[in-house]
Amino acid sequence: MALSIIDAHHHIWRLEKTPWLSGPQVPRIFGPYKPLCRDYSIDEFMNDALPCGVVKSVYVQVNVAPGEEVDEVAWVQSVAQKSTFPHAITAFADLAAKDAEDVLDRELASGTVRAVRQQLHWHENSAYRFAGRPDIMNDPAWRRGLREVGKRGLIFELQVFPSQMDIAEQLVRDFPDLTFILLHAGMLEDRGESGWARWRAGMKGLASHPNVYVKLSGLGTFEHTCSVPLWHPVIEQTMDMFGPARCLFGSNFPIESLWTNYAELVGVMETCLARYSEPERRAVFHDNAARLYRI
Repeated sequence: MALSIIDAHHHIWRLEKTPWLSGPQVPRIFGPYKPLCRDYSIDEFMNDALPCGVVKSVYVQVNVAPGEEVDEVAWVQSVAQKSTFPHAITAFADLAAKDAEDVLDRELASGTVRAVRQQLHWHENSAYRFAGRPDIMNDPAWRRGLREVGKRGLIFELQVFPSQMDIAEQLVRDFPDLTFILLHAGMLEDRGESGWARWRAGMKGLASHPNVYVKLSGLGTFEHTCSVPLWHPVIEQTMDMFGPARCLFGSNFPIESLWTNYAELVGVMETCLARYSEPERRAVFHDNAARLYRI
């Protein structure tokens, strides 16, 4: 019997509301992206996802224009009211901003917000870089904002490179009562021997903290490929370190559509998880996301 799936990481967007899509194309972590420079509606997402067994989904913020993050939540909520998808929202908030508390409260009032993502990933390669520096998570002002996330019972979605995982481990150690979800299986960008070693060391450190979960998503980001040989070592080692009870599936659609389709992505993921029991696979594809996002 096919498993029911919760897609814990997808995006929908309107081109005119998404500056990085509507402006001049610049080098991005996922390569040339002209095919993404159009509206990607919830109807198109559902056409992609529902035939693959998806029963619920979590929308993740798309970096709208500064100051429009509350409007983004309200728009996604209006979409959900019309179509029933998505079922939960991961919103953006600049946690170092003086108005972070107000933004969080307005977002909670505007939609079914269950988590916050502020992308912290920094890399020596400028095309991979998002944050202004690697250690923003150490700033007292930013940490004050993170405490407000915890006070509201929200998850923080943690996006860092392996080179930042030592800082990230200190962060999750300092906030033991806050739930973190590490995105994109730790963003393995260097598959050389030293790159694998750095990723494994960082992942083991984060896995040692029970308040950290990990999302199996964005696995084609650096090679622009969806394949079992490429994805299986990352998935298997992540599962070994975190266990099935702390891993969850996310499609990262439509970005992954640059090199695959939804059915192929799910099929590759299922093949990579084939050695696990049915309850363990159900946990990764459905139960963990249902529990964490309360959907």
